[in-house]
Amino acid sequence: MKFKNARTAVAAVAFAALAVCLIAGVATGTWCGFGANDIAVLCPVGALLSMVAAKTLVPRAVISVVVTVALVLLLGRLFCGWACPVTLGRRVKEFFKPVKKRERETEALAQANQALAVEEIAALKEASSGHDCAACGACHAKRNAPLDSRHAVLGGALLTTAVFGFPVFCLVCPVGLSFAAVALLVSLFGSGDLNWSLLFVPAMLVIELVFLRKWCGRFCPISAFMSLFSRFSRTGMPVIDNERCLETAKGTPCSRCATVCTFDVNLRHPDLGELPLHDCARCGDCIDACPTSAISFRAVSGKPVPFVDAFASTRSGGKAKAPAAPALDDLEPEEA
Repeated sequence: MKFKNARTAVAAVAFAALAVCLIAGVATGTWCGFGANDIAVLCPVGALLSMVAAKTLVPRAVISVVVTVALVLLLGRLFCGWACPVTLGRRVKEFFKPVKKRERETEALAQANQALAVEEIAALKEASSGHDCAACGACHAKRNAPLDSRHAVLGGALLTTAVFGFPVFCLVCPVGLSFAAVALLVSLFGSGDLNWSLLFVPAMLVIELVFLRKWCGRFCPISAFMSLFSRFSRTGMPVIDNERCLETAKGTPCSRCATVCTFDVNLRHPDLGELPLHDCARCGDCIDACPTSAISFRAVSGKPVPFVDAFASTRSGGKAKAPAAPALDDLEPEEA
């Protein structure tokens, strides 16, 4: 099973289980407040906003933030790749796309892949021919930039909460809106309750999932909060085997791992990605896309994670490793 299908199944099962509990009135909560009564763990951003709105420390909110930080340090942004309803919503949207549109997108992805591969090789050659990235201000700024547009949205959410005394972002959060839609449907079919929320909630979800396609990488404050701590996480990261990678072993531009990444991370050349490497959501799309099975998840010790390496070996048909990597001067763009 591909990682994308596995992620879809995990996210669907988790969402369905929480939705059923919500419908049945079982006190499990949702991703916005998972748990029961006083021990419910809030969404970390929701927890921060609730304390800002109340202008005081709230014990349950503090616990939520601490628990979330601990999980992010251990697992990075795993939630974004495997459990977030936004990722699930995008998969559902892809499923209903017309076949011709999917074919056009596949062709466009192939062209983008080739263009990116050539760009990366050019960047490598520039670096190897006298460009000192360590001394270059532009390279240094991009590589070490601590904040991006998501953090501006997070700051805006905190500021508006302080001004209005209410967590404004929670009204438009796609995670909360997903479960709100379930609750509204239950109210509609259970008691015939009609209100403007039945139009507002679906409209906001459509805007965020369809028109804000870069929501996760450019707008999501939950993602921004996680990224502040995921930079210290080193467990379960995907790692490239340079002896198998087409680019380093054979001098063939590839970049498929970069073009398929849902979260705009460039595993082969992190400095060329829209988001830094620590924003990896451990989704496994790069592993699925690699034609030589050169990518696998690694444990914190650097040893292979057994089931993942076995999976990669099966996909590669047990082929031997490729020869050692050539010098940068030998790398040439592949003919289109």
